Amino acid sequence: MSASSPTAREVTGEEGRERALRELGDPVYREAEPSLIDRFLNWFWELIGSIPVAVPGVGGTWVTVAFLLVLAALVVWLVVWLRPSRTRRAEGAVHESTPRSAADHRAAAERHEAAGEYASAIAERMRAVSVDLEDRAILTPRAGRTATELANEAAAVLPGLSEALHGGAQVFNDVVYGDRIATAEAAAALRELDERLRAERPAAAEEESR
Repeated sequence: MSASSPTAREVTGEEGRERALRELGDPVYREAEPSLIDRFLNWFWELIGSIPVAVPGVGGTWVTVAFLLVLAALVVWLVVWLRPSRTRRAEGAVHESTPRSAADHRAAAERHEAAGEYASAIAERMRAVSVDLEDRAILTPRAGRTATELANEAAAVLPGLSEALHGGAQVFNDVVYGDRIATAEAAAALRELDERLRAERPAAAEEESR
């Protein structure tokens, strides 16, 4: 190498980190970024690797082992709780089959509620609400409508019941799709919502009657 040739300059640790950050800022890398669960699992295994494990019977203790077992159980629970499939199941269509009349759904809800079958009562009551709102032209008939969509669309026409509609939709989603335990109070709340809706007139209709 001649004397005039530039000598290679040693890259410091700080400069290396900056270059790496610039490189990872490329969109190609962002698209390949791991998910939140993947990052959490990577952090967890790094944490496990950094903990010195004391071997029982060789001057160690069971405390470290017990801690690792509890931590592993926590990770498994979080992965199950956060998995995308669970999120997708948290909400679904109000009608799982061809809707019956509002009166039929209402009668089924009454029977289930009287028998203490509150989950079925809640499901049937929300189906009665759905059919009734469509029959009264408050909602446009549409297959596959979710309870949340029902609440959003109905609240636009019946703003005074917006809070009750969204509360009822949440109860339906939690019980039917979220594996939440149904209670007598929840079934009664859906029954009260149905009764209030039946007595309510759309805001547009009230304006026309004046």
